[in-house]
Amino acid sequence: MRKRTRAREFALQVLYQLDITKSPSPDCLLDFWKNREAEVEPSVKEFAEAIVREVEAHSKEIDKAISESAENWELGRMATVDRNILRAATCELLFMPDIPPKVAINEAIDIAKKYGDKDSSKFVNGILDKINKTKQAHAKEG
Repeated sequence: MRKRTRAREFALQVLYQLDITKSPSPDCLLDFWKNREAEVEPSVKEFAEAIVREVEAHSKEIDKAISESAENWELGRMATVDRNILRAATCELLFMPDIPPKVAINEAIDIAKKYGDKDSSKFVNGILDKINKTKQAHAKEG
């Protein structure tokens, strides 16, 4: 497995834990890495934590973008896994310009296939595609 793919999976696990427990992220991160530290390369840990920090720093904008792009879906009613895959990937699309949109979307789809239910990948793809198109339209306007 590629390093960034592994980091994205770790970020999803931390975001899921934060979503469920409502614990402060420093505590969650310390707890998460406690038994994994020896097996995880520093670059993988660094990228996973960067995603988590960026999602937290921009949570309102990220959740707004997802809500606006998810027709007939409330954020709180989405499956927790899907919601957090969307948060991580939306963060990459909107706030991590060094990551190509196609990469962020494809990685999210693959993670949804692995961790979500049978329709998660289609759901994630549709919403992220719409967020990306909205971002591109705003970039052309401004």
